[in-house]
Amino acid sequence: MSGRVVHFEVPFDDGDRARNFYRQAFGWQLTEMPEVKYTGVSTGPVAESGMAAEPGYIGGGMFERVEHLPKGPVITVGVDDVDAALAKIESLGGATVSAKQAVGEFGFAAYFRDPEGNVMGLWQSAQG
Repeated sequence: MSGRVVHFEVPFDDGDRARNFYRQAFGWQLTEMPEVKYTGVSTGPVAESGMAAEPGYIGGGMFERVEHLPKGPVITVGVDDVDAALAKIESLGGATVSAKQAVGEFGFAAYFRDPEGNVMGLWQSAQG
């Protein structure tokens, strides 16, 4: 398990307002993906693949705040195996919020709640 922070997510009530705020406040490059109701966030230069072109920063996303998704910002941790990570988290007093789900051909994501009540994310890349 890498345990590194690899992604972040920011929920919003008003997408245009949120995108405008973060674009102007920090110069983030935002890519709307209406087909999946998501906005990709690049906080630095990106390669042709859409991934970070320089070490030291992470990108993220934004989504509409709805009942079944986290209400606050989410930090996502990279793991080798989402299912194994969820099992370990549960053995340590955490809980699965959203089970492993495929994210296109890129990998797998899940959400968990730590023993303090914080909702966090897990990411397993499809690339071995």
